[in-house]
Amino acid sequence: MAGSQSSELKVRPICPDDHASWLPLWKGYLTFYKASISDEVTQSTSMRLLDVNKAVYGALAFNEECAAVGLVHYLPHRSTWTIGSYCYLQDLFVTEDGRGLGTGRRLIEHVYQEAARMNCSRVYWLTHETNQTAILLYDKVADRSGFVQYRKMLGNK
Repeated sequence: MAGSQSSELKVRPICPDDHASWLPLWKGYLTFYKASISDEVTQSTSMRLLDVNKAVYGALAFNEECAAVGLVHYLPHRSTWTIGSYCYLQDLFVTEDGRGLGTGRRLIEHVYQEAARMNCSRVYWLTHETNQTAILLYDKVADRSGFVQYRKMLGNK
């Protein structure tokens, strides 16, 4: 039921059989941000999510009909500011059908649990300043750092 958290919502790590569920969510995420990524990069991302060395992690959220309604990708990495690692939540997307059910929150909580299990001291992420719906959730589940992102594109894939 829309507008309430569903106890039937299941979040679990991405597995090899999930490509057909993951791909439409990935494409929906790219469409949301008006991003164009080559099929080669999409293929590489998909493979990295399943790599046994686990440089990149991912999870999917499934509704009570077992349809994938959300994805999250995250990357633990070393920090010069702590002995342990940080965890960067890179991508978070919820379909129209998954919104209003607590899906985004559950995906973020999954990352929190996994990051704690990996002994990370921090989970952090970025969102676009125009993504006001997401910001409403993020202000409830985390603290704004106050930092401004700068970047220089290098033209590499």
